[in-house]
Amino acid sequence: MPRSFSLIPRALCLGTAVFGLAVTAASAQERPYTPALTCAAVQALVARQGRVVLATSPHAYEAVHYESGDCRNEVTARPAFEPTLDDPNCFAGYRCVQRNNSDNSAR
Repeated sequence: MPRSFSLIPRALCLGTAVFGLAVTAASAQERPYTPALTCAAVQALVARQGRVVLATSPHAYEAVHYESGDCRNEVTARPAFEPTLDDPNCFAGYRCVQRNNSDNSAR
C-alpha cells in the first residue's frame, strides 16, 4: 500500500507540469505576431478587441488601443505603427506614453 501513496504525488507533479506547459502555450498565443499578419488583419483585431498586446518581434510587444481616449492620468496616446506582412509601418491604433517623458517610453 505505501507504494500507491508514492504514485499519487508523482501523478500530481506530472499533471501540474503538463498544466503549466498548457498555460505557457496559451499565454504565448495571446500576443498576435504582427509581422505574420496583414495590416488590415491587425487593424481588425484591434478594432474588435479594443486593446490588444501585439508581438512585434520574437522578444518585443506592446499594448495597442483602438481609441486614443483609453490613455488616462499621466499618459497620453500616440499612434502605434507596427511592422506587418504587407506594411512595415502599419497604423494599428494607439499606445500610451508618459506625458512628461521626452523619449516617449510606453507605459
